[in-house]
Order: sequence, then structure tokens, then C-alpha cells
Amino acid sequence: MHAGKLNDETRMKKGILHHLSTIFEQAVALAFPDIVDILVPVAPSSRPQFGDYQCNAAMPISNALKNRGIKIDPMNVASKILEYLKTDNVVEKVDVVAPGFLNIWVSKAICKERIFDLILNGIQPPPLDKVKTVVVDFSSPNIAKEMHVGHLRSTIIGDSICRLLEFMGHDVLRINHVGDWGTQFGMLIAHLKEKFPDYLTKSPPIHDLQSFYKESKSRFDSDSDFKSKAYACVIKLQNLDPEYMKAWNLICDVSRKEFQKIYNRLDIVIEERGESFYQRHMVELVRDLETRGFLEYDEGRKVMFGLEADAIPLTIVKSDGGFTYDTSDLAAIQYRIQQDHATWIIYVTDAGQATHFKVIQSCAEKAGILNRSLVKVVHVGFGVVLGEDKKKFKTRSGETVKLQHLLDEGLRRAEEKLKEKNRHTVLTQEELDSAKEAIAYGCIKYADLSHNRINDYVFSFDAMLEDKGNTAVYLLYAYTRIRSIVRNAGIDIKQLNKVAECGDLTISHDREWKLIKVLVRFTDTILKVVESLSLHHLCEYVYEIATTFSEFYDVCYCIEKNEAGEIVKIDMGRMLLCEATARTIEKCLNILGIRTVTRM
Repeated sequence: MHAGKLNDETRMKKGILHHLSTIFEQAVALAFPDIVDILVPVAPSSRPQFGDYQCNAAMPISNALKNRGIKIDPMNVASKILEYLKTDNVVEKVDVVAPGFLNIWVSKAICKERIFDLILNGIQPPPLDKVKTVVVDFSSPNIAKEMHVGHLRSTIIGDSICRLLEFMGHDVLRINHVGDWGTQFGMLIAHLKEKFPDYLTKSPPIHDLQSFYKESKSRFDSDSDFKSKAYACVIKLQNLDPEYMKAWNLICDVSRKEFQKIYNRLDIVIEERGESFYQRHMVELVRDLETRGFLEYDEGRKVMFGLEADAIPLTIVKSDGGFTYDTSDLAAIQYRIQQDHATWIIYVTDAGQATHFKVIQSCAEKAGILNRSLVKVVHVGFGVVLGEDKKKFKTRSGETVKLQHLLDEGLRRAEEKLKEKNRHTVLTQEELDSAKEAIAYGCIKYADLSHNRINDYVFSFDAMLEDKGNTAVYLLYAYTRIRSIVRNAGIDIKQLNKVAECGDLTISHDREWKLIKVLVRFTDTILKVVESLSLHHLCEYVYEIATTFSEFYDVCYCIEKNEAGEIVKIDMGRMLLCEATARTIEKCLNILGIRTVTRM
């Protein structure tokens, strides 16, 4: 077979593990048709003497049969599975070993073909059965307040999910559902009118919006006359009075500029659609819900119960006639389904909001807005960021850590780390700045994403800036090292393409084979992350690639030099593996939102 021109069967587009799982599930279904709901676990083998993969289905099947009064030991179960297994050119051989494992060896030729395909065609995503329109709702800071560490996880996790789904080929809408409407704008506008009465003709110098917010909030809480003025401003704003709309826009624009500075630093692309965006839709939605009898009166409020009548209701209209977060979230899901034509909606917020989104979905379903057979809705919850004292991450004075200050501190520490290694003596200023940013922002992102998102995690610059272990710094150094190997050898892509086209890759060492097996698991890893929307699986995988490459490079020469340091021999097959490794690491880091640099 000509390298790089793979037919559909050998390409195994959905991954080797996916392929093996499919054929073993089929074998189990044929061998034991009466056994249902039994998992057929297939996983990479941890020891090469036990094959490349293992199927461990025999023991649970034996136990299930035993519960039915049928005694068949696991070894016989495994043998029967093997009898019905339809092997192909992917599977080289399968052995049954005690107490009932099925050890699987896969074809080296097929795996090499996948490496050649990677070089010739680039890293390709698994094929899609259907392109979906996906709305990812993430970040969501509040206007007039600075972004703080509480926004960090939603912003980082949401961006990576978007990158993952975009790589897969889905149409992704990155939505920033900012808090830009409601009572707080009444007090902000009232304060603005008094402090800068000429705001309509002269732009007010509101540079520190956080202080401006605190001043207005203090007055709102302590001055009843000011509170009345604030409520009057809310009514004017809700009626879209031009004078008050201008005041509102002035305040929002100051916030937007500050948010965008953070997004630019973190390479975040996001489209703002705040609560105000749905104002007109909320009016129409409430009218429709009331007409159809979905709203109930409760102490002056209008509430809606979902399909579970005993659940917490949504407050659709407050006693003063105003709308709530519940109203805007229900209007948002309606807009996303009816106007954006979303078939997959993902909310990325802290785990504490899980109940809220469950009720939103239930009410949307009851109102006929959401059809779960057509639209998938997922809440991607996460834990909180803790300080090293294992308490909620705060400044020494007890205030919430501002995101801007956190990023500045990351840059400072990253520069210190590079200078400790004397990198400033060999890098240009431009290279040093690029490396500093890649490390600072990369380590903050990776420290978050490498933990299971459901759990809280401890924020520690010292830990995340370590250049050993599963950290962004280690991975960035590993990547630059591999790139320098290829660069120093003077190899260009045309030469590597020629090696791939000729199929010139001899596996002469077990570390080469181990590296190849890890690299060809990329597709299966991507499918696993898409299924779970848990990025730590991708972090574990890219770390495994880096450590496996290190093992390979320690014992497998790629370049031979004489005593004068001159290159006398290059192993082009191994250089091919270097390039394939670098590309795979780069793609993984790109999905994680981490910049790579070629010199560090």
C-alpha cells in the first residue's frame, strides 16, 4: 500500500481504541446474546509483554452468568469471545491469559501508516457524523465590576471547549452572557447624573469603574432618597429612554474595554450578548407564558414551575414588575434554539449553578421551547479556585484577586524563572517576551485544565512554574527541545514528506514503538474529551507524549556527531517521529489555549 493514501478501513478514522472496542463489543454480543448492559472495557496495556491493548470483559461476564446460575470461568468466557472476534488487518494477534484477559497486539504497519498520514496531511480530527451548531456560554463577568479570579475557570475552560469543538468541525458560537442589565444600573446611572451632570455632551472620566460602583452602592444602601432616584432610573432605562440609554452605554463601554484587555492577553475570542440583548425577547416570552397559563402568582411575583412541580420555581416577573436572571436565561435558551438554531448548548459555570440550569431546562421543555431529542443541553460545572491555605483564593487583605493583577504576577514570575536559567543571555528581547507570555499565561491555564474540573484546585505559582512534572513549563520546554532537534539537523518538511511517502520507518527499538503507540492514540483521546468535556484527559495525554518522547530520545539516537561536533549521520525515520511528536504536542496545547514558542 502506498504510504499516506489510506483507504477507509485502514485509516480507522475514529481511532484504534474505538475500532478495537467496536469489534470486541460485537464479539461479546454474538458470543453472549443474552447478556445486556455489560461494559466491554478495552484499554492500552501498561506492559508490552501483555500486548498493546487489553480487553477485560471476561470477568464481569462470568460474574453475570454466575448470578443466573450458569457457571463459566473467565478463561472460557475469554476463549468464546475470541472465537466470535472478527479480526482484520488492524489486529495482529490476540492471546487469552489467566485469569481471563484478552491481550491484543495491533499491526505495526497500520500504526506507521497513521504516522505517515499525520506528516503528509497534518493532524486531522475524527470524522463528524453531523456538524452541530454549538452555543458555548462562558466567562460572563458583570458590567461595572473588574474581572477577578472567580471568572478565571469559566473563561479558560469555556475557551478550550470552543477550541476543541472548532477543531472537530462544529459551528461554534462563543457567547459572553454578561450581566449588563438590572437594578444596579439604576444606581450607577443616578450616581453618574449627579457626579457628571454634563455626561451627555462631555464623556465622563470614569477610569476606575470599580470605585465608581462602590461609591454608588454605598449611597444606594445608606441614602433612601438616592435609592428612590436609582429605582426611577431603572424604569427609565427599561423603557429605553435615550438619555438613560446613553448613560448605560457609557458605563458598559468602559467595562468592555477592560474585559477586552484580559481577553487579548489570554487569546480569548468571545461575542458579547448580555442580559440586555434579550430585553425585547423577555417581554415577548413573558406575554406568551402568561397567555398559555404557565405563570403562577406567588406573593406578588409571577413564577413558573418546571416539569417537576415540587422543584424550585423560576421567578419570571418580580413584584415590582422587573425581570430577573431567570427571565433572561429562559429567553436566552429560546433565542439560541429558535434564532441561532443551536443543536448543542453548553453552559460553563461553577458547579453551584447546576440546579438553576436544571430548572431552566425543565421550564423550557415544559413551555415547548426545548425538545431534548433535537437539542442537547449540558452544564459544564467546576469547583472553585483555592489559595495555598486551602481556602477561597483571596488577597492578603481579604479581597477577591483581580484577574489583571494575577496575570501581571504571572509575567513577573515567568521572567524571573527564565532569567534564573540565563535565557535572557541567549534569547532576543522579542523571544524573551514571547517565552515569558507563553509560560505565564500557559501555566495559569494548564494548572486549571490539568485538574478534573469538578474538583476545587489550589492556585500556586510555585507549583505551576516547576519545569518538572505535569506542568505547562515542562511541556513548553519539551516542545521547544523537539523543535530544536529538527532545526539543528537542518531537516525541512519536503525531506520528511519524502520519507513518509516512501514508508521509510523501521522500528528497531521498543521505545520507538512505544512512542508510535502513544501518538496514534490522539484521535481516541480527542473523542474521550469531546464525550466528557473534561480537558484534564487531554492534559494527561500530552504529558504522556512528552515523557514517552524523553524516554525515546534518551536511548534512540536521531543525529550522530563526530568529535568536532559535525553531523555525520541522521536517522530520518526517527526525525519523522520527532516531527510527528512536535505536531501532536502543538495541537494539544493549541486546544488547551496555550501558545507555543520555538525558542525558550
